[in-house]
Amino acid sequence: MTTSATQDRITEVRLSSVTLPLAVPVSDAKVLTGRQRPMTEVAMLFAEVNTAAGHEGVGFGYSKRAGGPGQFAHAREIAPVLLGEDPSDIAKIWDKLVWAGASVGRSGLSVQAIAAFDIALWDLKAKRAGLPLAKLLGAHRDSVRCYNTSGGFLHAPIEQVLDNAEAAVERGIGGIKLKVGHPDGATDLARVTAVREKLGEVALMVDANQQWDRPTARRMCRALDQLGLVWIEEPLDAYDADGHAALVSTFDTAIATGEMLVSAAEHAELIRAGGADIVQPDAPRIGGITPFLKVMALADHHNLQLAPHFAMEIHVHLAAAYPREPWVEHFEWLDPLFDEHLEIADGRMHLSPRPGLGVTISDQARAWTVAEHRERA
Repeated sequence: MTTSATQDRITEVRLSSVTLPLAVPVSDAKVLTGRQRPMTEVAMLFAEVNTAAGHEGVGFGYSKRAGGPGQFAHAREIAPVLLGEDPSDIAKIWDKLVWAGASVGRSGLSVQAIAAFDIALWDLKAKRAGLPLAKLLGAHRDSVRCYNTSGGFLHAPIEQVLDNAEAAVERGIGGIKLKVGHPDGATDLARVTAVREKLGEVALMVDANQQWDRPTARRMCRALDQLGLVWIEEPLDAYDADGHAALVSTFDTAIATGEMLVSAAEHAELIRAGGADIVQPDAPRIGGITPFLKVMALADHHNLQLAPHFAMEIHVHLAAAYPREPWVEHFEWLDPLFDEHLEIADGRMHLSPRPGLGVTISDQARAWTVAEHRERA
């Protein structure tokens, strides 16, 4: 006689497309080079998964500037694949979802649509166990070093950047990241130097958002190498792994990149090329927590540091489970979407004792919903 190990089944999936408005238009180096327009909103994709036994998981992904409707459309198309599946079989479900949409690829938008489902299943699994997600995965720490990015964009004059940085440190944030990439590199150096002088020994990072060519990157890295930075981020195009590797081998300041890569396979290529001292995967961009764990394992195997990009509500858990002391990026942009908020003190972001991701979707997020879809078994 055979018996099934399955103890539960997915009975309902709810998708929501939410448009999050930003208080002011945001510009980085991609705007100065004319490749993008200032960012005014973030498109969020929420997935809520329910089971026959009464369990629920919540996951989300996002897109900046463009792509939100496409993510929602792809997720809606593949959502029926989840119905009837055991929610514990997360890797199996991920494979079924990716192959359901494999005609349009196994990276980029197609896996970003999967990410919301995958994260919801991990949230559900941790909730069912009564554990924060980090504890389910196996945490190495209960808090993670955190740095703020949202106060250092290029649209802000240096006086405002200095005020923002000082306020962030007073709130308990442990580091400040500044955007760079002005047409005149001297402007970047003056801004970074001003913040260094204002904050003293506070951890400081810079981010060029892929907008330098190789000669400019070498020149700027040489100048920035003297300022005691924690890292220089995306000095080159995200897919120039060899160019990044040359910078890694040349300069003392760590080179960080990876946020714009859109699959675990692309991160594997970056790591294989030696293109980063610090890898910056983004779970919603590469397909969720399931592929993120693969990147974590590979990065640790190569003795690399980890600093996940954006989505701190997810990444604080994943960073807490990384063997080497990581960083997590603080953005307050998503705060209105959730009823709960992370505790920050003494330079660190602290894990909540709440099970799962520890967040619930707010009434404000429901009010900003522009499209919904449900699938039921």
